[in-house]
Amino acid sequence: MTLHEGTDVRTGVTAILPRGKSGVGSACAAGFYSLNGNGEMTGTIWLEEVGSLATPIMITNTHAVGSVHRGVIDWVNEKMPALAAEWLLPVVAETWDGYLNDINGAHVQPEHAKQAINAAQAGKIAEGSVGGGTGMNCYEFKGGSGTSSRAVKYGVDEYTVGVFVQANFGARDELTIAGVPIPSSVAPNPLSDTDWFNEDLADAKFSAGAGSIIVIIATDAPLLSSQCKALARRVPLGLARTGTTGSHFSGDIFLAFSTANEGALNSSFPQGEPTSDDYDHIKSIPWGQMNRFYTATVQAVEEAVVNALIVNQNSIGRKGHISYALPHDAVVKALRAANRI
Repeated sequence: MTLHEGTDVRTGVTAILPRGKSGVGSACAAGFYSLNGNGEMTGTIWLEEVGSLATPIMITNTHAVGSVHRGVIDWVNEKMPALAAEWLLPVVAETWDGYLNDINGAHVQPEHAKQAINAAQAGKIAEGSVGGGTGMNCYEFKGGSGTSSRAVKYGVDEYTVGVFVQANFGARDELTIAGVPIPSSVAPNPLSDTDWFNEDLADAKFSAGAGSIIVIIATDAPLLSSQCKALARRVPLGLARTGTTGSHFSGDIFLAFSTANEGALNSSFPQGEPTSDDYDHIKSIPWGQMNRFYTATVQAVEEAVVNALIVNQNSIGRKGHISYALPHDAVVKALRAANRI
């Protein structure tokens, strides 16, 4: 759900439904990891407790978390009232879009979260300045939503590790693509080179590298909750390949889930006394075979960040603030000079 209105509204909501709309309420094994906690991802205390999630995963801007949280509850209550009658702890994550967007305005409403859930569908995912990524910047170029995936062979089976990023992090002089530093001078950098933040009455200079990144990893490989968490812990290795050192002012929070083992890990209220059939049965990849999934995660995270940069165009937002897209010709020139293409 993208909100691009007038000159000041550049924001939105992204919805990820692990089992689709009909599968809301059916748990997935899941784990999360925070590299730096200057950010928010609601619902993670419960996720850490039970190792699963059963609601949509939502991503928006920092000051819209409450509205989106409310919207998820409203959607579930309308579509699945029996589920809402128990309790809901939605997962809502955020990054800060206050350079391009009027972040303190009540632009994102619960209805927008509901629309994002209703619009969610399988297949190719839009990238760039869309959904929650609409007003975001990455390495002080135009950033936002990015995706990538890897196929993982496992005996006669093949699994997919998919990555979604809402990229809003990194300082201009850190950016590295395929191991090659990209010169910071390839485009103007008003985020660091102007006094826009001080003009917002903050009496301070905006810190290069501030912003945050949310990373969601999805796989159909049968993983335990602790193995999902292990994938989430590998995300920083992929991010580091793009140059970041993890800014203090960047909330870097990651979640991984597995859609295998459907029917297990649910935690709804019990109905009657347990019977001999009331057991969860879970199949999982052996820990000793996890390396190929770690490799897929690291590679896909790196590529998803680059994709979020490459698909973008220059963007103008509130007060005429400009965010410049990463110039393709400058990237090609740098990669050719390093004999990478």
